[in-house]
Amino acid sequence: MRYCSTRGGVCGWDFHDVLFSGFAPDGGMFMPESLPMLSPETLRCWRTLTYPKLVVEVASLFIPSELIPRHDLEALVHAALLGFSVPEVVRIASLKDGLSILELFHGETLAFKDLAMTCTVRFIDYFLHKENRKAMVVVGTSGDTGGSAIQSVKGLSGLDVVVVYPRGHITPVQEKHMITALEDNVHVFAAEGCSDEIDQPLRRLFADQDFVRSHNLMSLNSVNWSRVMVQLVHFIYAYLQLIDLDQVADLEALPQLEVVVPTGGAGNIAAGYIVKKMGLPLRLVAMVNSNDIVHRTVTKGDFSMAPNVLQTLAPAIDIQDPYNMERVFWLLLEKDGAYVKKVMEEFQNSHRHTLPENHRKLLSQVLLSETVCDDGILETMKRCWEENQYILCPHTAVAVWHHYHCSHSHGQPRCYIATASPAKFQSAVEKAGLAFELPEKVQELDKLPTRYENLERSPNWCKDWEDRLRDKIKFVASARTHNVCYYR
Repeated sequence: MRYCSTRGGVCGWDFHDVLFSGFAPDGGMFMPESLPMLSPETLRCWRTLTYPKLVVEVASLFIPSELIPRHDLEALVHAALLGFSVPEVVRIASLKDGLSILELFHGETLAFKDLAMTCTVRFIDYFLHKENRKAMVVVGTSGDTGGSAIQSVKGLSGLDVVVVYPRGHITPVQEKHMITALEDNVHVFAAEGCSDEIDQPLRRLFADQDFVRSHNLMSLNSVNWSRVMVQLVHFIYAYLQLIDLDQVADLEALPQLEVVVPTGGAGNIAAGYIVKKMGLPLRLVAMVNSNDIVHRTVTKGDFSMAPNVLQTLAPAIDIQDPYNMERVFWLLLEKDGAYVKKVMEEFQNSHRHTLPENHRKLLSQVLLSETVCDDGILETMKRCWEENQYILCPHTAVAVWHHYHCSHSHGQPRCYIATASPAKFQSAVEKAGLAFELPEKVQELDKLPTRYENLERSPNWCKDWEDRLRDKIKFVASARTHNVCYYR
């Protein structure tokens, strides 16, 4: 298994190199040079596997045993998923009228990111120990990624993590999951801006390959292939749980499963499309909030940022730069790296690109989309409670709105991705007129001490933030080299 860049400038890399790289040197994202196909026989063999065992099977398709032997891979995945609050790690809630919700939020920070993050960090730590070296993770977050990265990395001797989050654009629980981590290897910045603005200095920083190499920097956003790789399992697990393969007479004509995904950075929807290309019959629906760039791209070919990121009740998908659409375009256009490079560089420079109509039609054949406003989110949360006594988080409500408002083929099995627990979004739950008792672990967050640094707005904020982050990285690297405890 070898990997290449979506922009065509890099090929032949192995999983180890890709894991530690984040963006490819040419600015693109890493993808497998060829995708393994899932045969009906393989799916039938997998149908009784637990979620952790399915992660091992899928990961082994992309990680050669020469890099991580099978017994080590099994141990790493087992350790990564051990601390989840339900024995099965993820589970499906079967509600009225065919409403099946895949709950991916039973990890430490109550969000789906915990699943791929914990596994990815275990893979990184495995290689660092083997090579007796250290690395530094730099993460920009719209809310959930930062907390998940911190909880996965904190206390590890070989890794430091630097997280930048948008102050005032996330919920108190999301913020507390980050700023209450006092371990020496955790460094948190609160930026006066939105998540898309945070990405700008980080992209500039990672574009400096000399700086990246000299400080062993890496990303744990879903830019990192390993994160997307583990997210493939969500779709395969849902299919195996909701489609009874024992009742399928002709395995060459597998039934289709519709999977509806709340979409921001498009990592999950890219994973779904990869699984579809691997042969699983999926009907993918990308649901967005008022930050509707993915919806406009699918329906109009309008791949352009709005003037501002709108704050909504679903803040983790308040994103106008859905960077994983680059992976979608690459697959859609038959791995035409030169063309993808042209599209993405135009988008990065002008914040807009118009898809040719033939490309838009291709996209609309593999991906459907709808957009949901805040009123629609609240209405969905209320209705789901009234009909099922089940409380949705606002992001999951963005997906479930589709169940109540869009026509469905008779007998079509459907699955809605639940990306976070409602416990993280108490304000939205209250706005919907619902009551929800916070878990004890969430209540305890208010009693913990906090630590973070501010990134203030300035006339030249992007350069100023980049400089602050560079200084922090240099200081941490120097302190680490000299065994300094930098906060005590």
